Amino acid sequence: MDWNAAEKNRLMKLNELDEFRNEAYENVKIYKERTKRWHNKSLSQKEFQPGQQVLLFNSRLKLFPGKLKSRWSGPYTVVTVFPYGSLELKNQNNETFKVNGQRVKPYLGGPIDQAKSIILLKPL
Repeated sequence: MDWNAAEKNRLMKLNELDEFRNEAYENVKIYKERTKRWHNKSLSQKEFQPGQQVLLFNSRLKLFPGKLKSRWSGPYTVVTVFPYGSLELKNQNNETFKVNGQRVKPYLGGPIDQAKSIILLKPL
């Protein structure tokens, strides 16, 4: 058995392994950039002004689904617009709270049927 040849062979294998690892890191970086670009493309840019009325999306309704129940609550009034899309909203009781700007949409007027749900009972 030639020790010098075995040593060179082992070093070549370790260098190849490092090259594969570096290529994998580059591929992951490219994948993350593409995924981020795709995700950001699907986000809609919404601009809100203080005093504007908005509706708030209730994401917890998925746990207890009511088929005919609206997932939008409100209307709420925008008090402050913060950088990076967060908003401070005020409800009818003048209580303020902060939300992510992606959870709201402009309120265009009209009634909101929030607590209405229809239950069909089968006669015995």
